[in-house]
Order: sequence, then structure tokens, then C-alpha cells
Amino acid sequence: MSLEDAPPCLPIALSQRDGIKAVSIVIPCLDEAEVLPEMLSRLRAIADTQKDCTFEFIFVDDGSRDSTLPILAQAATEDGRVKAISFARNFGQQIAVTAGIDFARGDAVVLMDCDLQDPPEVIPKMIATWRSGFDVVYGTRASRPGDSWFKTSSARVFHRVMSRLSEVPIPSDTGDFRLMDRSVVDVLRAMPERHRFLRGMVAWTGFRQTAIAYDRPERFAGQTKYPLIKMLRYAMDGLLSFSTKPLQMAIGLGLVTVLMSVMGIVYALVMRAFTSVWVEGWTALMIAVLFLGGVQLLSLGIIGEYVGRIYGEVQRRPLYVVRHRIGHSQDVRPSDDPA
Repeated sequence: MSLEDAPPCLPIALSQRDGIKAVSIVIPCLDEAEVLPEMLSRLRAIADTQKDCTFEFIFVDDGSRDSTLPILAQAATEDGRVKAISFARNFGQQIAVTAGIDFARGDAVVLMDCDLQDPPEVIPKMIATWRSGFDVVYGTRASRPGDSWFKTSSARVFHRVMSRLSEVPIPSDTGDFRLMDRSVVDVLRAMPERHRFLRGMVAWTGFRQTAIAYDRPERFAGQTKYPLIKMLRYAMDGLLSFSTKPLQMAIGLGLVTVLMSVMGIVYALVMRAFTSVWVEGWTALMIAVLFLGGVQLLSLGIIGEYVGRIYGEVQRRPLYVVRHRIGHSQDVRPSDDPA
């Protein structure tokens, strides 16, 4: 194959990290009115200490019903670094982060939660590590005193399962708290899938990545916006988006079932032909029917999850709908070339 026939690839620009650099901090929000004043205060304090960087704070209001948006609007009038995007409804945390990435214009983009369990005080260390040459600097949770035993244990199990099944190595004990170079952000923006698992997508891009350990404190105020159902849905997004092994497991389960069925048939024929002990009844029949039916339904469910994702992708609906933009000039749109 000649170079002319080669498939197109995404160009990657070499970044220069000396001099004054712009840093965008993306923060999704859902009913975080109690936390926002403290978050804004700590972000400003951190930004004021970084004399070699300029900052923008991009808050994405994911359909809040409290006073989150008015607080952000007031903050934007007082501080030009504060910008806000308000969705027409709740689209989910991963979509909110995606919108913030779309509107970010910095040389580096920091993703963090609004509950202050991702401490803003870690950002200067991330920036210093990024300037040393790394493209992605992600936070690793050294301790999690604010999380329950169940949440900590389930997260540990999830990360271990993902590391075994995923086709892309995804760091354990990490969330979305990370700093990404503009070259990484551009690659992410070229990935339009709807069921987004950002920590896996960032790992998929490659680049030079490193970890920074930090202690994850308790939530500053309010209630978690990630109940068990959302956590399970998010875990399924991560597994099905970066692995086809569930399909392979369904095939293996089907082969095992066929083998057991053949053995059962041989056993039944032998018992019928060579012994006089034969108790007629429906127990064996019901066991076989229920077992085969369960295997078939499980396999169809796995296949259905993948088919449903294909259906969602081919619809080509927008990932989100923006109702209000605060602090952004009208000519700044997600479709603009970030470069």
C-alpha cells in the first residue's frame, strides 16, 4: 500500500510549554449552590498564585434546580475568569464535562468535580508536571475517608474488572480529575461517541501520562449526585465501550451449554438403553429448559446492549443542548477549531 492509499490520521501538534500559558478548568455542576462559593474562593486563590498562567473557570450547569446558575451569573460579573454553560435539561456528568471541553480554549484543560473532593490545591502540581513534558496528569486517590465502605469496595472491584477486561489499560483508583494538554483535548473532541467514559477515552489516546497521588476528602456540602443506579450505568458504559469481551464470554457460555447438553443427551440415552432404572418425570426437562433459556436471555441481553449503542450512535443527535452561556463571547462555539 502506498502512502497515497493510507487511511487518514489525526495530526498531533508538538506543544510548547514555556512562557505564559492559558489553563481552562472545567467543572460540571448539578445543584451545587452550597458548594459554589467555597469552590470559587479556592479556585481564585490558586489562580492568583500561578503568575505564569492565565485561567478560565468553565462551570457547566447540568440542569440544576437550585440557585446554581444565579450564583454563577453573579460570579461572572465580578470575575471575568468565571464562565458558565447552562443545559436545557440534565444530560449527565460525562456529557457536561464534554461540553466544558468543547468550550475550553486553554493550552491545558483541567477536569474536576464541584463537590471539592477533587482538591483545587493539587492543580499547581499538575501544571508543574505538565510543564515538565507530560501530556496527561491524572489524580490517583491515595485515601478516600469521605466514601463509604461499599463505595470504596465497589470502586476497587470495578477498576480490577476493567483492568482485566478492557482492551485499553485504564489506571486504577482514578476519576476524571486530571490535566490534559491541548493536543489530547483535540483528540478527545474528534471522538463523537455518545456513551462516554472519559477516563477510558483519555487512556486510549496514548500520549505521555503520569499520576499524582492525593487524599480525597469528604464532600464539602450537599448530597452525592451519583446513586447506585447511576454508578452501575456508568460502570456498564466503561465496560462495553472499551471491551468486546462480554460478547466473547457469551460465545464461551454458549459453547459450554452445548457441551453440557450433549453430555446430558448421551447420559439419557445410555440410561434408557442399558438400565432398567428410569423414572419418568418433568424435573430434568424443566432444569434443561430453564438453564438453556437463561443462557439465551443472558446472551441476547449482552448483544442487545451493543445493538442499542449502535442505534444511539446512528441517530446522530447532539450530545447536549445549551440554554444559556455566561461569560462566553457569541462567536465562541464548540465547533470552532480549538487551535
